[in-house]
Amino acid sequence: MIPTLFGISLFCFVIINMAPGGPIERIIQQMKFAGAAGGGGGGGSQVGVSEEVIEALKKQYGFDKPILVRYGIWVKNMVTLDFGDSFTYQEPVVDVIMQRFPVSLQFGLISLLLVYLICIPLGIFKAVRDGSPFDNATSMVLFVMYSIPTVMMAILLIVFFAGSSFLDWFPIGELYSDGYEYKSFFGKVVDRAHHFILPLICYMLHSFSALTFLMKNSFLDQVKLDYVRTARAKGLDEHTVLYKHTLRNALIPIVTGLNSFLLVMFNGSIIIEQIFQLDGIGLLTFRAVLDGDYNVLMALIFIPAVLLLIGRLLTDIAYTFVDPRIDFK
Repeated sequence: MIPTLFGISLFCFVIINMAPGGPIERIIQQMKFAGAAGGGGGGGSQVGVSEEVIEALKKQYGFDKPILVRYGIWVKNMVTLDFGDSFTYQEPVVDVIMQRFPVSLQFGLISLLLVYLICIPLGIFKAVRDGSPFDNATSMVLFVMYSIPTVMMAILLIVFFAGSSFLDWFPIGELYSDGYEYKSFFGKVVDRAHHFILPLICYMLHSFSALTFLMKNSFLDQVKLDYVRTARAKGLDEHTVLYKHTLRNALIPIVTGLNSFLLVMFNGSIIIEQIFQLDGIGLLTFRAVLDGDYNVLMALIFIPAVLLLIGRLLTDIAYTFVDPRIDFK
């Protein structure tokens, strides 16, 4: 995990710092246009900035050192989780991220729980009734859901249910209504759910179909194996065969998909957040790329990379509980 993390951070640090349009270039452009505006004339791009000013800016933001030296300083600061200050917001990067963190955390966590709590039983139910009218009908619905692009689904939901042309059932933007703090606990839950429904549908759209079919196909594969036929031949009832012997092994691929479950904390979506006017991690990442905000961008790469590696480690450990045949000793 440690060499992998260093490899990810070094590669991304070099690529980001070599990309054009960094903070120094943006500040210089702003100074040029400010100088032109102060002069009362056009042609802002022709206003010069002295070399002394450019060198002072590079020293101020740490760009006067070689790139590998800067990377060493960045790694040293990571020990104390010091990501520096945002060039765009002029605040500590941690504060910038934490201001938007609750939005992505709430949607990521709720969508993960709903997907697994609904899709696993639904996949098992479809497998047990494979080929039935229920299985065929739900498969058709899931295929349609999977084929619809997220941006198209978001637009359709807004048009039909958010007051654009037809029904005005759901609000757009923000996570709660005015006067939210004065509502009762139940009122707050209802108010949040009212704001969450449309974006949450878009968050769950593709993973819902994929996980359901994965669970169904995994369950059907296990049913065909010899140990299931042996269990039936011994006279065990069908419920015990399916839900005690088959289900445990069928869950192994599902556990594999959980290796990124910790990423729900940073599960921002640029498209969904832009369309539904939600200021979350996805939109912050997009703006950091456009603004050349290197410190914010590196933090948004480094933290999810750590969470992904930890998630994979926990997934490997979970294998031993799902399948006793797996032993890492």
